[in-house]
Amino acid sequence: MNVHHLELFYYVARHGGIMEAVRNIPYGIQQPAVSSQISQLEEFLGVTLFQRRPFALTAKGEKLFKFIQPFFANLDKVATELQGGQARHIRIGASTIVLRDHLPQLLRTVSGKFPGLKMSLREGFPAQLETWLQADEIDLAITLTEKNYPPGICSLALLKLPLVLLVGKNSGLKAAEELWQRDKINEPLICFPPGQPLGKIFQQKLGELGVDWFPSIEASSVDLIETYVANGLGIGVSVAIPKKPLPPNVRPLALDGFPPVTIGALWRGRKTPLLQTFLDELQARASRLA
Repeated sequence: MNVHHLELFYYVARHGGIMEAVRNIPYGIQQPAVSSQISQLEEFLGVTLFQRRPFALTAKGEKLFKFIQPFFANLDKVATELQGGQARHIRIGASTIVLRDHLPQLLRTVSGKFPGLKMSLREGFPAQLETWLQADEIDLAITLTEKNYPPGICSLALLKLPLVLLVGKNSGLKAAEELWQRDKINEPLICFPPGQPLGKIFQQKLGELGVDWFPSIEASSVDLIETYVANGLGIGVSVAIPKKPLPPNVRPLALDGFPPVTIGALWRGRKTPLLQTFLDELQARASRLA
């Protein structure tokens, strides 16, 4: 029996499908290759291990997964023990801005303390990051945080950022309050989806003010919001990020009375020395930005 085929089957069974497995296998492999090798494993065994759509393990697949799961699930733990108790691989999820503008310098610092460090980076929404964390697909999330999380998820607040409206440089608006005094706001709103922390906070405060103004364009990142405002497509809701310049034709309006959002770190379970080092460096960087 080909052990590599068993490894691929382990990831497929653990993550509930071939495409999800491809996103989580810690080395590069394409979906057709995984499908082909799983088919070879099934042909060798003479059984079907799982239904493809919707995904479900067969009885034979359940039996095989139960047999191989302890071995593959504990490989990282054994590697950590052989390395003297210090894990050297971490999986981090964050927004585009964090991954692009803040993480590289931090990684250089941590790499100096953990030679041979390996990292897996994933970009996502706050809700996606929490889901990946609960599914053990990432070890650390750096994201907009909320007050309450399910048991088992730990959080550390790093930085509070005030909300701002972004308008075109030539906009006649002098203050956000001018919008709240109107009977109807006609300008398109560019914002994160209402279910995301920033969008949720903004809409809750608008509700308190008795203002109806809902997104015309839902964007997935601060950069996208800035870009669409710069192109004259509406007014954006964003956060004031320290040391991050706005596009030349965009200016901010303060949102007085709106609560800030919190950037924080999320993780599960016991903190390893590597994870603790990342948290320490994140706190130090947040302090410098503040």
